[in-house]
Amino acid sequence: MDREPTLISFEEFDGMFENFEHTAFRLETRRRYRSDEQTETYRRFAAGQAPGWDLEDPWCLSRREQVARGKRFERVRIMDNPPTPGQRYLLDNAERNSAVGEDIRYLWRTDAAHLDLPDEDAWLFDSRVIALLHFDPDDDLTGVELITDPVQVARTCQVRDAAWHFATPYRAFLTEVPSEA
Repeated sequence: MDREPTLISFEEFDGMFENFEHTAFRLETRRRYRSDEQTETYRRFAAGQAPGWDLEDPWCLSRREQVARGKRFERVRIMDNPPTPGQRYLLDNAERNSAVGEDIRYLWRTDAAHLDLPDEDAWLFDSRVIALLHFDPDDDLTGVELITDPVQVARTCQVRDAAWHFATPYRAFLTEVPSEA
């Protein structure tokens, strides 16, 4: 049976990061995010300079506040070999995210394929709700679809568990990443 997608606004999506109860997990599968490329931190990074992460910006303050309440943020990022510029930027960004309480791990794309992980980017909140991220061909985020179907949620929990089990914490993963030479 076909289902009608439940799309939410970006504002509603942002609210999910304040309102979840226990865990927020993200599987990041894309090779680039256009929104990253439009930031000053990306421009500095691409120019070979320090990005200048601001650990006091509203995003960082919110993450720290949620973590202080006992909530967990976890990510597994899929990485190509060699990594794309956008993936290298996110690897650098992992230091900032970790500083505010996120636990970030990495998995080579070939390993993700062996695990049969999906190519979809999504957040899983409290093992109950999937926020599936939709992108256009230019890698712009175009929408967020909520999925609460128990079968799909259970499958996403299995994906999370497999990805998390086989992924490498980002600091250890840094030693596996080839230089840009």
